[in-house]
Amino acid sequence: MFDNICKFLAENFSTDFATWLLGEPITLTELSPQELSLEPIRADALILLQSAQNILHLEFQTQVDSEIPFRMLDYRVRSYRRFPQKAMHQVVIYLKRTDSELARQNTFIIPGTRHEFKVTRLWEQPTEDFLTTPGLLPLAVLSNTVSPEVVLNDVARQINHITELKTQSNIAASTAILAGLVLNKEVIKRILRSDIMRESVIYQEILQEGKAEGKAEGKTEGKAEGKAEGKAEALIEVARNLLNTDMSLEQIAKVTGLSMEQLQFLQTELGNGAGQ
Repeated sequence: MFDNICKFLAENFSTDFATWLLGEPITLTELSPQELSLEPIRADALILLQSAQNILHLEFQTQVDSEIPFRMLDYRVRSYRRFPQKAMHQVVIYLKRTDSELARQNTFIIPGTRHEFKVTRLWEQPTEDFLTTPGLLPLAVLSNTVSPEVVLNDVARQINHITELKTQSNIAASTAILAGLVLNKEVIKRILRSDIMRESVIYQEILQEGKAEGKAEGKTEGKAEGKAEGKAEALIEVARNLLNTDMSLEQIAKVTGLSMEQLQFLQTELGNGAGQ
């Protein structure tokens, strides 16, 4: 769930990430993994962005993974084969604090081969680095601070100043989900406005999946397709009610047909601890 949110941010606010990681506001576009023949090696979680001269390869991690160094080498070689003229910048970004030495490993070494990449641990990064551009605001609460709640309040104020509604809602929803790594849901709910998050692509995805299910059921049972939206809203309302009970997220997913990611977002919006 968390890497999907980060992937969304990196792809939709690529200039902000380039400014942070490359030191200049380069306009980057998504690079399809198919261009590098990456399907066999975890292409679903891969974040590749490119400009005419650069490739930015990002890996967002909530947990350490001993396979990351080899994966970075593999991506580098495949990228060089396809774009030998482009500089490649590889960054592994750890979201959640850990004492594991794997979170500091920035090389892959075997006899005759050494490959280096950059590792960034968000909890060591200055908070102010994430408060100047919209695309980085959701990461601020994970930065080097003794009070994530204070930082979340600062982020909320910044979000309220975003004039473009779609951008505002997407940043708010992304912030709410990532803040769940360091703050409880009651705090998040109190600080962030749920009405803004309802306009986000994450919330709309829940609606669209519900509508699709409603249409399918309508065709099967001979009901009008006009009830599809009502079906979507009903699914969300049922999920909200169940989240206020002791039912686990897995059970709620079976009852409603919503995904775990969608339920976790609704749980964050509600600010309760169901399914924990």
